[in-house]
Amino acid sequence: MNGTSAPSVDVVVLAGGTGGAKLARGMADAVAPERLAVIANTGDDVEIYGAHVSPDPDLVSFWLADLIDERGWGLQGDSFCVMDALRALGSDVWFNLGDRDLAWCLERARMISEDLSATAALQRLTASVGVRARVLPMSDDPVHTWVRAPAGWRSFQEFMIRERASGPIDGLEFRGAEQARPTEGVLAAIAQARAIVIGPSNPLASIAPILAVPGIREALTDADAPVVAVSPIVGGEVLKGPTAEFMAFAALELSARGVADFYGDLLDGIVTDETVSQRLATLQADTRMDDAPARARVAAETLAFAEALGG
Repeated sequence: MNGTSAPSVDVVVLAGGTGGAKLARGMADAVAPERLAVIANTGDDVEIYGAHVSPDPDLVSFWLADLIDERGWGLQGDSFCVMDALRALGSDVWFNLGDRDLAWCLERARMISEDLSATAALQRLTASVGVRARVLPMSDDPVHTWVRAPAGWRSFQEFMIRERASGPIDGLEFRGAEQARPTEGVLAAIAQARAIVIGPSNPLASIAPILAVPGIREALTDADAPVVAVSPIVGGEVLKGPTAEFMAFAALELSARGVADFYGDLLDGIVTDETVSQRLATLQADTRMDDAPARARVAAETLAFAEALGG
């Protein structure tokens, strides 16, 4: 014993999708990774090929481990032999998983079948690849995002992959959310945070499922820490994914103002490259995160902004 102790978690990021994962990676450069907790959306989870796939927590984990593939998902340099073999056997392979990614998700399914929680299973997986930040599923209870578009109701993954996110969207449900509960780890991270950041994720599809779990919005509202959002609208555009379609469904302006309107009183401030309004504290900054220095810069500027709001 040398008399020192590991730093406690005091920076929390809510994340889903690529934008949130990139910010989480930048935040791990801006602060000691041990001080970071990422609360990740599990509404996109799917059980397939005998595996439990949790796309958003895994995306965050792979980014934090510097293992993300250049295509933006999955593990760097992964092969796809199992998917190719399934296709050769006549299987309908609509959800593509690399071989190592599949192994990761099969191991999660095995651990959950042996009564480990989703949180505990992910902790073991992230430890195996050297992630020092805490990646926390929003709940250990199942929540599934469903989307209604011209093809009818579809699970989120089917909507995104089978239907190629073809809108317009006229229905959105987080099935199971009312029965779900946040884990003790999620609530503890929020309670002890000095800064809480909502990542530049799709507000409706990636962050709303987290907020739909009873107790999480209340915990964020009651937290001593300021809550700031990084807008996913950059240069007036959505860089990736169907955020525009989801914002249109919610009758929200495709702008930082629309993002702020969605989060409402939950926010103490917003980070954006636009001018928002006088009613909400705003950090106007370049929010592109095309490389590691940019990710670290956006994270550091966002954290400094949040800390200033916290006094």
